[in-house]
Amino acid sequence: MLDFVDLGDARCVVEMGAGTGPHTREILARLGPDARFLAFEIDPVLADGLRRELDDPRLEVITDSAERVERYLGGQRADVVVSALPFTSLPEQVRKGLLRAARESLAEDGTMLVLQYSPFMKPKLERAFGTVDWRFMPLNVPPAFLFACRDGE
Repeated sequence: MLDFVDLGDARCVVEMGAGTGPHTREILARLGPDARFLAFEIDPVLADGLRRELDDPRLEVITDSAERVERYLGGQRADVVVSALPFTSLPEQVRKGLLRAARESLAEDGTMLVLQYSPFMKPKLERAFGTVDWRFMPLNVPPAFLFACRDGE
């Protein structure tokens, strides 16, 4: 999922919906030593588990909705936003709020990586970002679609 971007060059990365941390761990493994990493997880039990397990000065686990990401960036912009949230099953207002927050928090040349288990989000991502590259990942269990979203304007 993370091969669409070079995380080693990223100054700031945001993860929307860290969950139990499978992507969080891999992002940390690829980040440079001076990078900043904000991982959003609304479930306090999961967020506390990540804080205990992943003791890394680059990582800030935030127990809040990623819709409010700009409150935590302190004026900084994210080079990469990563999300495996199930956008197709979220209420439309929440989905739109998350996509708007991601786009507004990205650096000018930033990328949002979105992992989904169906292609149905592609048109919505294109409306939100303009440019969407994608690939099908048949070896993922279950098979998945990966979208790399960038400002197309």
